[in-house]
Amino acid sequence: MRYEGNIFRPPSEANSYILQVTIGCTHNRCTFCAMYKDKKFRVRSLEEIKTDIRMAKLYYGDVEKVFLADGDALAMPTDQLLEVLETLYKTFPSLRHVGIYAGPDSILSKEITELTALKAAGLSIAYLGVETGDPELLQDIRKGVTYDEMVEAGRRIRRAGIKLSVTVLLGLAGRTPKAVEHAKNTARILNDINPDYIGALTLMIVPNTELFRRQQRGEFELPGPFEILEEMYIMIKHLECQGTEFRSNHASNYLPIKGRLPDDKEKMLALIKTIIEKNDRRYLRPDYLRAL
Repeated sequence: MRYEGNIFRPPSEANSYILQVTIGCTHNRCTFCAMYKDKKFRVRSLEEIKTDIRMAKLYYGDVEKVFLADGDALAMPTDQLLEVLETLYKTFPSLRHVGIYAGPDSILSKEITELTALKAAGLSIAYLGVETGDPELLQDIRKGVTYDEMVEAGRRIRRAGIKLSVTVLLGLAGRTPKAVEHAKNTARILNDINPDYIGALTLMIVPNTELFRRQQRGEFELPGPFEILEEMYIMIKHLECQGTEFRSNHASNYLPIKGRLPDDKEKMLALIKTIIEKNDRRYLRPDYLRAL
C-alpha cells in the first residue's frame, strides 16, 4: 500500500485497512501533538485514492473494516468523501465499517445534511480528540475551539447517527492544582456530549512540540503515575454518561480498564482506588512498555 509519512489510527482500528484520503492535519497547532508536523495538509485526488483502493483489492481480496486517514480526513469535501465511500462499498462486498478522524472545526464546517448523507453512505464512526473540558486549558493547548463549540461538534456527529468516539488526555494540566479542574471539567464536557465511546490516554511529552519546549524551560511538569490515576478517578466519579463505553486501553496508560457507563462505574472506581491505595508500581504498566 502507498502511504505518505507516518500513519496513525485508533486502537480499535487495528484490523482495518487504512486508506489515506488526506495528508496531515488541517489544524496542526496543538501544543502536545507532533503527529503531523512533517506534513502540509492536502486532500489527495480521487484518482490517487481510487488507485489505492484497487491496489488494496488485489492485495487483500476483501475487507470488513476501513479507516480513513490522516489526522482530519473529514475535512475532505463531502461530495468527494461520498464518492470514496461508494467506491469502497462497491469494491469490498464484506465491508461493514468505515471510521474516520474528525477535527472539531471540520465537523462544524459541515451541515447536518452532509453528515447524515455520509452516514447513509456507510460512514460508521468518527473519532474526535476532545482532550479536555476545561475552557482555559482548551485555549492553552491551542485546540482551536471553545467548550461550547466542542460540545456542538460532538453532538452534531451523534445527531447524524454516526457513532462517536472521543479521546481525552490525562495529565494535560501538569502537576498543578489545575489537574482537578481538568478532570472535573472533562467529565462535564463528556456528559454534555454523551459519546458512544470514551478513550482516555495519558500525556507523553513528544520532542519538538510546544509542550516539550515548556517542559525544557521548567514551565511544565508531568504528573506521576499515581497522580494520573487520581485524575482518572475524579473524572470517572463525575461522569454521568448513559450507554457510553469507557476505555483506558491505549498503550500510553498506566492502568488499562474498560467498562460501560453507568453500569460499571462503581466497579471501575473501586479498582482505581485499590491500586492507588496499594501505591505499588508493580500493578501498573512500566514506562518502557508505554507508547503513543
